[in-house]
Amino acid sequence: MVRIAVRVLPRSSKNSLEWEQGTLKARLTAPPVDGAANEALIALLAEQFAIPRRAITIVRGATGRQKLLAIEGITLDEIERRLAP
Repeated sequence: MVRIAVRVLPRSSKNSLEWEQGTLKARLTAPPVDGAANEALIALLAEQFAIPRRAITIVRGATGRQKLLAIEGITLDEIERRLAP
C-alpha cells in the first residue's frame, strides 16, 4: 500500500494529474460539493493507474483540498512512471 499526498484543484477546465515535487496535483472538472470532487478524484486515479476504485481510500482531508490517499496494488515508482510526460 502506498500513501501519497494529493492537492485537488476543483472546477478546472479538464481532468488531469500531474506529479510535482513528491505531491500529486489533481485538476478536476467536478465542483467541491457533496463529495463530487472526491468521487471524480477516485475515478480519475483508478482509470489512470488501471486499478479498481475500491483500492483507493481517502485517509485524511476528505473535505479539504489537501488529501492523503492510500492506494493498494501499485508502487510509488509505478505511479511516477505512469505520470511522466
